[in-house]
Amino acid sequence: MTRRCVPALCQAAWAAARTKDTYLAAQFRHLRRRFGKGGDNKAIFAVGHSILVTAWHLLANECDYEDLGGDYFVRRTEAEARKRYLIRQLEAMGQRVTVESAA
Repeated sequence: MTRRCVPALCQAAWAAARTKDTYLAAQFRHLRRRFGKGGDNKAIFAVGHSILVTAWHLLANECDYEDLGGDYFVRRTEAEARKRYLIRQLEAMGQRVTVESAA
């Protein structure tokens, strides 16, 4: 890839990161949270890479793009692990937690 392509890909990634309810925006938020403070550039570069890989697969396989959705990373996590995580967060804030099944 030439040096001229990288800025264009990053601009496309910034545009995709600002959309709502798309996989690429969710990926940017997920990676930014994972990389921590100052991780915006790393996250954008990763989203740009995803755009490039997606474009290659679409062209190579002659198929249509189907977005995974903005809630992809939420759906992907295991429900029981998420419940334990949220309980720990509440307990760390000094709350007593009792979990009951909804009828």
